[in-house]
Amino acid sequence: TFSVIVPCLMAIFLNNLNLWEHLDIIIGFCLYAITGNTLNDMIDAKNPEEKETIERIKGFHWKEIATISIISFVFGTMLFVRTIRTHPINLLILIMIIGMVVFYCIKKDLPIINQILLGVSHVFLPYLIIKIDSSIEPLLTPGEWFLMFCFFSFTFTGQIVHEIIDGDSITRFSLRVQQLTVLISSIITITMGIAILFIIEFEKSIYFLPFCLIPIGSIYTFRKPTSSTKGVKDVGIILGNIILVYFLVLILMFINLS
Repeated sequence: TFSVIVPCLMAIFLNNLNLWEHLDIIIGFCLYAITGNTLNDMIDAKNPEEKETIERIKGFHWKEIATISIISFVFGTMLFVRTIRTHPINLLILIMIIGMVVFYCIKKDLPIINQILLGVSHVFLPYLIIKIDSSIEPLLTPGEWFLMFCFFSFTFTGQIVHEIIDGDSITRFSLRVQQLTVLISSIITITMGIAILFIIEFEKSIYFLPFCLIPIGSIYTFRKPTSSTKGVKDVGIILGNIILVYFLVLILMFINLS
């Protein structure tokens, strides 16, 4: 969930937007995340090797999971009605997001391509929907473009690590290739994160400094070709939720300062 919500909060934070005016979109994405996760679980549960997923949904019939998925999708869609009526282009973007996520769930065996699709659907497009909804011009400043590439790299690294742990498509490559993929994307993220300090106004760019430190953990974990442990995945989930709370606090803090 946090991977979709954080870009929305970033758009609100950087552009001094009113959180409450875009709350329907944020909650809509939360409900869509439930839809995506349950759909993913239904597909993964068909694979006997997905022991973690099978254990997680133990006691649930696929029809019950499908019901949760459909209901969350319907309610989530209704929360996008306002912005779609005001900005019809957001309907097209929403359809693109849904299409990319469904494609990922069905074709998880495609390495790299799926990580790129997830990055676009979870980072760039949600950010774009908030910006369009705010009617601010220009749609994306040069600094925001750079930030999107940086956060995309950050998300890409996290997703690669996630797939290595789960034994997904990326593991068809050798451990050495997996290691190099994580190291290169981590170094790119750190470099771009430092550059952001000089591109975006310092008053807010300083708060992106911690993002330069997180990939160091990935570099340390994959300093040698290795199959990562589940503990790393749990740490990633905790960090994701910390980042979500972090941006919520920043938004509320700057509201009080303005």
